[in-house]
Amino acid sequence: MLGAGSAPPAPSPSLPRPPPHVGLIWSPAMDPARPECPFQYLIETLNDNPEKKFYNIPKLGGTKYDTLPYSIRVLLETAVRNCDGFLVKKEDVMNILDWKTKQNNVEVPFYPARVLLQDFTGIPAMVDFAAMREAVKNLGGDPMKVHPACPTDLTVDHSLQIDFSKCAIQNAPNPGGGDLQRPLAKVSPLKVQPRKVPCRGQTGCKGPCDAGESSRNSGKFSAQIENTPILCPFHLQPVPEPETVLKNQEVEFGRNRERLQFFKWGSKVFRNVAVIPPGTGMAHQMNLEYLSRVVFEVKDFLYPDSVVGTDSHTTMVNGLGILGWGVGGIETEAVMLGMPVALTLPEVVGCELTGLASPLATSIDVVLSITKQLRQAGVAGKFVEFSGTGVSQLSVADRTTIANMCPEYGAILSFFPVDNVTLKHLKHTGFDKAKLEFMEAYLKAVKLFRNDQISSEEPEYTQIIQIDLSSITPYVSGPKRPQDRVAITNMKSDFQACLNEKIGFKGFQIAVEKQNDIVPVEYEGNEYRLSHGSVVIAAVISCTNNCNPSVMLAAGLLARKAVEAGLMVKPYIRTSLSPGSGMVTHYLSSSGVLPYLSKLGFEVVGYGCSTCVGNTAPLPEAIRNAIKQGDLVACGVLSGNKNFEGRLCDCVRANYLASPPLVVAYAIAGTVNIDFQTEPLGIDPNGKNIYLHDVWPTREELQQVEEEYVISSMFKELKEKIEKGNKRWNFLEAPESVLFPWDLKSTYIRCPSFFDKLAKEPISLQPIENAHVLLYLGDSVTTDHISPAGSIARNSAAAKYLTNKGLTPREFNSYGARRGNDAVMTRGTFANMKLLNKFIGKPAPKTVHFPSGQMLDVFEAAELYQKEGIPLVILAGKKYGLGNSRDWTAKGPFLLGVKAVIAESYEKIHKGHLIGIGIAPLQFLPGENANVLGLTGKEQFSISFPQELFPGITLDIKTNTGKVFRVIASFENDVETTIYKHGGILNYVARRFL
Repeated sequence: MLGAGSAPPAPSPSLPRPPPHVGLIWSPAMDPARPECPFQYLIETLNDNPEKKFYNIPKLGGTKYDTLPYSIRVLLETAVRNCDGFLVKKEDVMNILDWKTKQNNVEVPFYPARVLLQDFTGIPAMVDFAAMREAVKNLGGDPMKVHPACPTDLTVDHSLQIDFSKCAIQNAPNPGGGDLQRPLAKVSPLKVQPRKVPCRGQTGCKGPCDAGESSRNSGKFSAQIENTPILCPFHLQPVPEPETVLKNQEVEFGRNRERLQFFKWGSKVFRNVAVIPPGTGMAHQMNLEYLSRVVFEVKDFLYPDSVVGTDSHTTMVNGLGILGWGVGGIETEAVMLGMPVALTLPEVVGCELTGLASPLATSIDVVLSITKQLRQAGVAGKFVEFSGTGVSQLSVADRTTIANMCPEYGAILSFFPVDNVTLKHLKHTGFDKAKLEFMEAYLKAVKLFRNDQISSEEPEYTQIIQIDLSSITPYVSGPKRPQDRVAITNMKSDFQACLNEKIGFKGFQIAVEKQNDIVPVEYEGNEYRLSHGSVVIAAVISCTNNCNPSVMLAAGLLARKAVEAGLMVKPYIRTSLSPGSGMVTHYLSSSGVLPYLSKLGFEVVGYGCSTCVGNTAPLPEAIRNAIKQGDLVACGVLSGNKNFEGRLCDCVRANYLASPPLVVAYAIAGTVNIDFQTEPLGIDPNGKNIYLHDVWPTREELQQVEEEYVISSMFKELKEKIEKGNKRWNFLEAPESVLFPWDLKSTYIRCPSFFDKLAKEPISLQPIENAHVLLYLGDSVTTDHISPAGSIARNSAAAKYLTNKGLTPREFNSYGARRGNDAVMTRGTFANMKLLNKFIGKPAPKTVHFPSGQMLDVFEAAELYQKEGIPLVILAGKKYGLGNSRDWTAKGPFLLGVKAVIAESYEKIHKGHLIGIGIAPLQFLPGENANVLGLTGKEQFSISFPQELFPGITLDIKTNTGKVFRVIASFENDVETTIYKHGGILNYVARRFL
């Protein structure tokens, strides 16, 4: 984390732009066109320093403010500072101040201080900004005025795929559009050096390492990623990256070349945009280690750091006292466009922690225990805020691990207010001393600093949950859901019970006579025996644990003890280590445990989402065949946070979430069907049984290693290297023109058609006349049904488009990677094989084109309707738009020609997306639906809108059969109706730039 007062690095065209916290920052509150804030009387100076101003919010509410939860105080500050009478009204401020009586009853706006994007969800937002520049120029405006309205950090971290592991080329196809053989601009193809050569020229070297000749000839490694230094464990001298990292990164750069060039262009031309290049780390990890400010300082004003991001694990940053959570692409794009996030003023659950966890319980054990208790308490849709004496016993790393899991127990966020532990951590990680001093003074002045010694200052909460940390014992979670915890002591009996149970969340229904089946398999010249419970995937991955040095070092120390005891991991187990950032690799290497992890097969494969999102390489064919032959319940063990059935691999039915040291332990054991208390982990070369307690590191060992190697210089060096970028990124050529030079041949980046009909002024609301129904859907249609996700099916409309562009199926990549191409994403909309359209009667991505009577792919039917000039509507049941927020759930239907959705009810976020893109969300009257009204969906519908459109107005819909029924225009406030009148938020903001 770099302080706001730090000096920016010297600009260079070959380097990524400095992150926004060291350069110019602009926010909506600084817009000269905005009305004056009515709360300016609250502005004061900090310690009489005229260069340190702030809104003294406690003066607004007095004792009422003192009882507010800390997280609500942050919401209140943002509302006061951004109050303009339209997007943020004085009434909104008063509602937040009256949180105790207004919680869960009113909607309030939230202006986060910044936005965090990952590349899959970030690219459509950046493409929209590029297209908006075109539109503004075409209408006579200045395209150079088009910039995101707040600091935006984009981390390229979702492109990594494990094509290489254990230094062996996996048989994974190339799913990208880039030419893997074509060298990148100014970078010669990487020549991988042999591994495990004797170390030369180093006095006192105690054995082989990965240095070799290349450690003294950096020129041979021109593509070396500089921000992840690896140290020889025997003499602590820098050596090159593990070759698997370099190989995977080489493929990643080749596969995603077009997208990377577009991102680099955006980082050059857009103010407030910084791009963290691939190979650096995960979005939420970079957010934690580098991008977080805790307190912003902009034009002499101080205010709390806060963030929304397109990654569900943005919540991790709440462990630093920074309010933040994950939202969808359209919400983040709206914030970038200068709009607030709307949320129902939440209930806040106080989680009071007491005691101290046992030595054997790692942070993941604490996380899973708290996850279960909070899920049982019913905190979905609420804020959780931690308090109690136990909070001070948790390090910031522990807190961020706990906060990171809040999506799994349904909370919006889990907030740890800033306290002395936070300040100590910030000092430890290299925060500027002067920055820390005024930060502490400011937070205390606005009462956002938690004093653990004064219990009377604890705020009031909606409810309080008490958790005794000393009662927590080691657990794993599985075999199919993160909330299903299993004590390590009960693991064997629980797995055997799962074999017996009926198929469900915990059951596999394996016949009793087959539960002890053994399938012999030959692999690499040796014979092995697979059975139910055999571990075939073991991954220490970057999602949850890798921000916490103690659990990662515990895995490394356990590996060292195991290797020294002569234990090994069976070679068919697909092992991997994907650290959250180069810092993790640094301390694993400098502490000397990395080669032991590598010895067991846990070799660094890269930095980014991998196993957790199904990007692991295929299992060896012999192993897959053996699993299928025996109908075995094979297992994966990972230190992530999602373990749904089939997520890691289609032939791996049981997946367990575990702490990193337990992942290593189960990999060594080769099975989850083991009782660690009574059964040995393995046998040493002398025939002696080695148990888990023999190799488990003590708390004292962990603390000693952590203190010695996880030091502030490590953070400082990491930040310096991030700012320099890496050579592949630095030498990647990208345009610098004001307008992006669209490549008409590109299948990744295309100028979308959202602005094709944009006029300087919004036209009057037009009626929807004689619209056909594109889809007639039932209840609980999810965003997975609507929005493209995952791989592109070979028989889909998107596949046909890519094939016509000359691509082979191996080059299709995924919908996520092609979110910058509206032609692909529109063709993928409603392409889910599980889509149940009542016109078809069975699950299929099909519909009926009524003028011709043909049954077609949804896109093909919509294309015909558009050629015929026929508008479209969708009929749906209850809870339309459930699930994860995705930008293309609205953009896709809009480009298909959908003008309105008529449903019984909506998922709130998705309804906002529809309005944001210009689709009318219409709702049947209570007690009515298409079936009750006798609608078949074959009718044509006509809808007229009054020019004075207001929230909740009732409209008449006429059909060509003579039937007339009424619906509610489901707009909730004047902002939504204004945006809809403009044809969506993109048009609204583009006109503001004009």
